[in-house]
Amino acid sequence: MNAPVIVWFRKDLRLADNPALFKACQTGQPVVATYILEDQTQIDFPLGGASKWWLYHSLMSLSAALDGLGIPLILRRGNPRQILDALCQETGADTVHWNRMYDPYAQTRDTEIKAFLTNNGITVHSFNASLLVEPWHVATKTGTPYKIFTPFWRQARNVMSSTPPLPRPECPPAFQQSLQSDHLTDWSLRPHPSYWAAPLAAQWLLPSGAGIGEDAAQNRLDDFITCALPDYDTGRDRPDQKKTSQLSPHLHWGEISPRQIWSALELIDPLHDYSGQFRAELGWREFSTHLLYHFPQITTENLRREFDPFPWRDEPAALAAWQKGRTGIPIVDAGMRQLWDTGWMHNRVRMITASFLVKHLMIPWQQGAAWFWDTLVDADLASNSASWQWVAGSGCDASPYFRIFNPVLQGEKFDPLGDYVRRWVPELKNVPAKYIHKPWNMTQPPASYPAPIIELGVGRTRALEAYKNIQN
Repeated sequence: MNAPVIVWFRKDLRLADNPALFKACQTGQPVVATYILEDQTQIDFPLGGASKWWLYHSLMSLSAALDGLGIPLILRRGNPRQILDALCQETGADTVHWNRMYDPYAQTRDTEIKAFLTNNGITVHSFNASLLVEPWHVATKTGTPYKIFTPFWRQARNVMSSTPPLPRPECPPAFQQSLQSDHLTDWSLRPHPSYWAAPLAAQWLLPSGAGIGEDAAQNRLDDFITCALPDYDTGRDRPDQKKTSQLSPHLHWGEISPRQIWSALELIDPLHDYSGQFRAELGWREFSTHLLYHFPQITTENLRREFDPFPWRDEPAALAAWQKGRTGIPIVDAGMRQLWDTGWMHNRVRMITASFLVKHLMIPWQQGAAWFWDTLVDADLASNSASWQWVAGSGCDASPYFRIFNPVLQGEKFDPLGDYVRRWVPELKNVPAKYIHKPWNMTQPPASYPAPIIELGVGRTRALEAYKNIQN
């Protein structure tokens, strides 16, 4: 009766609405909580630098929260199957809980581990902690996966569970045995050189930021609903205004669940409920996971194979200019610098910067996705892959390739006074609003800011010609 239940934490770094933890605590047995850092050389998509930084702070927060329940967080590094097997043998545990993941690598890994543990007499229970609707619960009338967002989201809302989020569990009996645990500081998750950590900390950590972890995620949600949600429909496209939730990294790491967010939105007065568009954004997250689960090749391959012969260009210098925010296109450079400094970029600007890379520069979307994967604190494999393919025109429900964002017009529409550009591109801080998105039209453009690496009309024409060629 004193054998513990092992809870394996992954992308669910919270206490509330955590079914694996809650059900373990309900057994009345001690709970052993563990987080396992896998050998990154053995993973299809190893953690990027920004993700490692966020994970470090999120694990610090989770460890402190678990301490409040009397549950130490056991940190171990290596092969999860071997480590879970060793923990079961060390503790006498005959049950392991985890919350499900949906990317191809995790699906294969978890299936193999479950089979191994089951064959050794260990019971495994897995739960849904990160989605409103799991991928296998939504299908067309013919039983096939959805490829278009609108019918997917309509059906998903029809089958969505109305079960409220689980509360934080009560303290289980203490496990008396002392277990070996790594020190988080030995995992080298924080970036080197350290100058990258300083702007990330300024954005996300207290006192200047809202913080990292479960409590910070809940506070951010509360502030968003109170202050920004009423203007979200129109304000969400304005990078010069604070009208987005910035919940994406908290959602990605499981510091808050979509069910918690949905439940909070249900409490809004129906007469003043402006949450429709924000709910749809949660839907896009669900749709991306649906696509990744059913079409795992989207991480590296065009879903629409007619794009395979597209004449992508090998342009290392242009790619580097894009990565560093030195393209000479102000709204693009502002976005890329915001990404580097904060590990996050406004969603409208993500689309603009991605379109510029794959269409004006004709650089493969996979190279852009790889850069985002390394630099985003919310680097989610499903959303990153599906979104880049959407922009490239090669994925499900994609933006047509011939729909090419004009970054000047996008900047003038969504950053009309240039406040966003001036914040992230200080070389242009004294440029009048009339020229802020096209400084090359000034008689004397700022000497410290580069000229455009490509003339926008030339890039557009070149891309359209390439598109027509593969269509033919």
